[in-house]
Amino acid sequence: MVEITVFIIVLALLATGYLWRYRSLACPANFSWLVENPYMNAVAGPDTILQRLHLEEGMKLLDIGSGPGRLALPAAKRVGKRGEVVALDIQSKMLDKLRVRTEAMGIDNIRIVNVGAGSGETDKAYFDRALLVTVLGEIPDKHEALLEIYQALKDGGILSITEVIPDPHYTRLKRVRALCREAGFEEMEYFGNWAVFTVNFKKPDSV
Repeated sequence: MVEITVFIIVLALLATGYLWRYRSLACPANFSWLVENPYMNAVAGPDTILQRLHLEEGMKLLDIGSGPGRLALPAAKRVGKRGEVVALDIQSKMLDKLRVRTEAMGIDNIRIVNVGAGSGETDKAYFDRALLVTVLGEIPDKHEALLEIYQALKDGGILSITEVIPDPHYTRLKRVRALCREAGFEEMEYFGNWAVFTVNFKKPDSV
């Protein structure tokens, strides 16, 4: 049964990719199941992503393209009361779903921000960690967005980028590395393979 579900999800992703591949379009709110499903949880589940991110209690996390909170919610529990998660998404309907979930779960350390990446509205030198999980390809101006993330991180802060095939906006590792290098990041770690990978980048310490 799980195999059939995964097969259907993959087919749906490929079909949607035909429409989205050459446009930087965010996943619509009514398609949120494309990122919240057994396949995504198997290859890029919250525990795996947050462990690779080295997220610890008391940290401040910027979750770009948070959607309905697949990662923001467990991250909020991990950073605890002394920490904070800023869930940033351009789609208000996605964030409405997140609000419902935070209220139902009694989570009060998630700050919701309804803007697009690269808008220039994030706090400067505030975050310890930043996440882009199957989101980079949806951003129209990737360079501007990565510069904003760079400025939003503290010195030594980490940006973690995860890409998963068959996401319609899958961005190849070579492209991810080039974009982050142009924004000033230094590569730290790489996990996975060509189909599903996570790569961590560090904002260098100021001289």
